[in-house]
Amino acid sequence: MEDESFQAINDDSPLIAWIHNISLNQQKYMKSKIKEYDFGHDVRYIMYIHDNPKCSQENLVTMFCQSKGNVAKIIKKFEDDGYIKREINPQNRRKYMLTTTDKANDLVPKFRQISKDWEREVGLTDEDHELKKRLREIAINGMNLTKEGV
Repeated sequence: MEDESFQAINDDSPLIAWIHNISLNQQKYMKSKIKEYDFGHDVRYIMYIHDNPKCSQENLVTMFCQSKGNVAKIIKKFEDDGYIKREINPQNRRKYMLTTTDKANDLVPKFRQISKDWEREVGLTDEDHELKKRLREIAINGMNLTKEGV
């Protein structure tokens, strides 16, 4: 018999509720494994910047659907703590390019392993390429819908 707390996840639940649940539980798992760094679920910003060097704060706003103010606050904290650096974009001097520092780069393999451990624990495998590809397509379509103001 299933635990009562899992009864809300049923066949009639909207898919987005399942995705939200998966996302939040992955963040909780990650947070529990990296308590000593006081990143919380904001570790995703470091991972994104590491994987997308010279990205902008606007890229983070778009990717994580966060306000400009919230992203600026997180970036400022990571910059003050020595995990990221901002450089003026030579093509647009009003914008910054973000990169991770050696301090963050040393931690990324650990964070990536924790993320892979979570995926394995919840049942994702290396054979789930099509699922990941399709979810990425859906994410991009959703971003495009909101960008178009629908």
